[in-house]
Amino acid sequence: MIVFYIATMTNAPSPSYPIRQRGRPREFDVDLAIDKAIGVFSERGYHATSVGDLTQAMELTQGSLYKAFKDKKDIYIAAVERYRLVQTKRFEAAVQTGKTGREKLLAAMNFYADACIGQSGGQGCLVVGAAADLASLDEDMARVVRRAIDARETILGRLVREGQADGSVSNAMDADALAKTVLCLIYGMRVVGKTGLEKAELNAVVDVAMKVFD
Repeated sequence: MIVFYIATMTNAPSPSYPIRQRGRPREFDVDLAIDKAIGVFSERGYHATSVGDLTQAMELTQGSLYKAFKDKKDIYIAAVERYRLVQTKRFEAAVQTGKTGREKLLAAMNFYADACIGQSGGQGCLVVGAAADLASLDEDMARVVRRAIDARETILGRLVREGQADGSVSNAMDADALAKTVLCLIYGMRVVGKTGLEKAELNAVVDVAMKVFD
C-alpha cells in the first residue's frame, strides 16, 4: 500500500493578519484514491473525465491531487497500471479453480461474464474502454493500455497451451489464434455488458464461446 503525506497549512487565529503555519501532515491512501479514479475513467473514458470529476471521486482537493500526481494523464496511467495489476491477480486466482486447461478457460470466460453484471457491467472495463480510445491517446498512455491487453492475452495463451497439452483443448487450431479469439470474446462481453445483459444471456454466450476449443 502506498501512502502519500500532504502537508496542510493552518491559519493563525487573528482574522486581520493570517499567518500560514506548518500543520500536521494529512495522510491518504493513494491506492484507494486511484481505485476511485478507475471507476470514473472506466465509466466516462479519459477525454470525458475532468480534473473536477477526479477530485470529487477521489475525495481530494485539487491541491492535494497535484501534489500526488502531475496531471490528469499521470492519474490515468497510474489507474491503468493499478487496474492491470489488481485484475491480473483476481483473474489468475479465478482460473486456477479449474483442473484442466479447458476448465481454466471456462473459468476465464465466467470471470468476465460475472463482471458484466450489475454495477461493474454498467461501469465497464477500464482497459476495454481505453482500447476503444487508443487512437486518441498519446504514446505514453497507449503503451500502458497495450501492456495490459498483452498481459491478458499472454495468460490466455498459456491456458490454451495447457489445454492442448492435457488433451482438453483441440490441437487443430493455432494456440495464439485461439488466445486472441478468446481475448476478443471476453472484451466484447465487457462492451455489450454495458447494455445490461442478464446472467442467463451471458451464460449462453459462454456456452457457445467454449465450442471454439472443440
